[in-house]
Amino acid sequence: MPNGQLEHANISVTDPERSAALLIDMLGWKERWRGPSMKYGRSVHVGDSKTYLALYTGSHVSGGYEKGNPLNHIALVVDDLDAAEKVVADHGLTPFGHDDYEPGRRFYFFDWDRIEFEVVSYE
Repeated sequence: MPNGQLEHANISVTDPERSAALLIDMLGWKERWRGPSMKYGRSVHVGDSKTYLALYTGSHVSGGYEKGNPLNHIALVVDDLDAAEKVVADHGLTPFGHDDYEPGRRFYFFDWDRIEFEVVSYE
């Protein structure tokens, strides 16, 4: 059986620079690439050397997504949950759903486009 890992996810956001700044500040990621997309928009890719999020926008992207349609949330792992929560709040977003159960502690937040993120620490 082959082995694999998630290489990237491509999500539509209204302001890729704003979303990239949050992810870079919270996760210590770097900008990997930016430029025009293959179809009618542009993207900013942020992540580490192996995985990334492609933050796509175009004139048709309006945000205001509904939870679960089609995405429930994107989960991100951090080594310092309290510091990550401060970054989220410093970017003007509201953490919620704090919980502590095996295998880790976590909280959630909606970004400016109503995309839900889970931030979890196994430390």
